[in-house]
Amino acid sequence: MTIGQNADKKKRRTLRHAVLAALVAGGVAMAAPASASPSNTYYERSFVLAADARCDLFQPRVNAALTAAALQARGAALRSGTEHADLAAAAGRARSRAAAVSCDDPDLKTVRQRVDHAFAGWARTPRMSFEGWSANRTVYSSPTWRLMQSSSSGAAPVRFGFDGNGASMAAVVSFPGQPRPVAARVVMRDASLAPRPWLTTDVLPPASVRASVWATGVSSADPGLLAAERRSGEAWRFPAQTASALEALDPREVFLVEFHFRDGSIASARFHAGDFAAARAFLAMGAL
Repeated sequence: MTIGQNADKKKRRTLRHAVLAALVAGGVAMAAPASASPSNTYYERSFVLAADARCDLFQPRVNAALTAAALQARGAALRSGTEHADLAAAAGRARSRAAAVSCDDPDLKTVRQRVDHAFAGWARTPRMSFEGWSANRTVYSSPTWRLMQSSSSGAAPVRFGFDGNGASMAAVVSFPGQPRPVAARVVMRDASLAPRPWLTTDVLPPASVRASVWATGVSSADPGLLAAERRSGEAWRFPAQTASALEALDPREVFLVEFHFRDGSIASARFHAGDFAAARAFLAMGAL
């Protein structure tokens, strides 16, 4: 066998591996088989995404589904102990492999066909649970949550996420009695000041490297946004930059929603970043 034949055989093995990646990425529950490690699953899904970016293999909805699958695998890998640097290296290898593949290669066409088939039913899935978040693509006649995580501040239930319009994030809280808060903010690690995740304890990093995003307004909460058995509450709305700041967090990190009162007291609700980015990619597939 010549050197050229050996190289071609190796290339074919790489592409057959990509076919397996398509099948892994295409599971309805987006769960990798037991034999695949989270980091390998992330590499495989990154390969398919890189091939799509180069060769325009998939429709936008399928690309969004693959993005959600890759981000979910990334979160699983981090929670299993894989380092950020190792995942970045894996994504780099995936892009390099994809760059070496001809867009006309028959094995790559097989990848496209199998991914399209695998996601045909998944694209019609209205709801999905991600680490820390529940996502819902269904359109309702009245406002409800599209992406949400539940927490509490003392006896007050707090829900946080994207509501029915999907344009901004909101925190809905039902404080019993009086008084009511006069301001609210989301507090988290500032990735521009502290690039490394804060994982030492289940608390925020020092104040010097925290980011704060203040709510831009408040109104009475729509009934569909309230916690069970609550008849009233307030919806505090946050600017679009809130979502970008949350996506920069490690899935294992926490963030707070703080409610500030006139007397200087603060009531806090604790949330986990979880697979927020993956859940947003799922919503990007469009409403149903």
